[in-house]
Amino acid sequence: MSIERAIVEARRKPWGSRNLLPWSDIAASDDPIGELWFRRADATFPASVLLLKLLFTTEPLSIQVHPDDTFARSIGLANGKTEAWYILSAAPDARVAIGLKRSLSSTELRTAISDGSIGGLVQWRPVRSGDAIFVPAGTIHSIGAGIVLAEIQQQSDATFRLFDYGRQRELHPDNAVAATRAGPAPRQLPSQKLNETRTALVTSAHFFLEQIDLAAGSVWTLDAQDEAWVVLIEGQGQMAAATMSVGQAVFLEADQLKIEAGPEGLRALLAYPGPHADSVALVEQRRTTPGHPRPKTEEVQTWSR
Repeated sequence: MSIERAIVEARRKPWGSRNLLPWSDIAASDDPIGELWFRRADATFPASVLLLKLLFTTEPLSIQVHPDDTFARSIGLANGKTEAWYILSAAPDARVAIGLKRSLSSTELRTAISDGSIGGLVQWRPVRSGDAIFVPAGTIHSIGAGIVLAEIQQQSDATFRLFDYGRQRELHPDNAVAATRAGPAPRQLPSQKLNETRTALVTSAHFFLEQIDLAAGSVWTLDAQDEAWVVLIEGQGQMAAATMSVGQAVFLEADQLKIEAGPEGLRALLAYPGPHADSVALVEQRRTTPGHPRPKTEEVQTWSR
């Protein structure tokens, strides 16, 4: 049983940003920060099944692909990397690439990596704040400039680059070709409103990503059978015996987290491992805002796929 306020580890990237506000006050100096990784408070604790990040882009990321579990294990890795993104902010012309415009054979894909034409074969789409995007392992993808996003993923850093905009970093054509499903991205199921508080954004065998919206002055208990991540994206509230603001996160495992929404309410992302969709319950305890009486019954809010 554990409830921890997550610590943050900054990762410097050539495509990152020197201004992380309001999500973090970490100073980037002359070396831009591209990613903030949320970690358990004690490095001696077992690693979480899922990895939560914030990404900041001022240039596009490489065109890349992540392996699935089967291929990852065939090359000695513990598991693959399926991920999902939630767009926190986006410039008016911001876009992401998911999948290819058409299917390619392995030979065609290898040629496109070699001559750089893969850059014209990925399928770009515009994004805006509030979009949720599922990126299954094996899907070629990239993130464009002018975006801040939250990412939930399997605990892995396995990335194979196909194209890197002349940054002189290593490409990985052999592993990329072997790991890729070289075609359009799979169809993503739409978000599902579960109740007035919870919205299922992405559901998969590896994890579930939800948005939770808590009314001003309300008090809740989040009950996680296994592990769960909560990252605040709007408003303010009390969690893990501390006042939490945007960009801060809590990790819990087989425990109950008390959440008190601030005077303007709060919005957070909630992520937890699959494949069981009913492993997290959210129970309202009371509301202190005038005009919102305490519920007559305290209903456990769960859901199933």
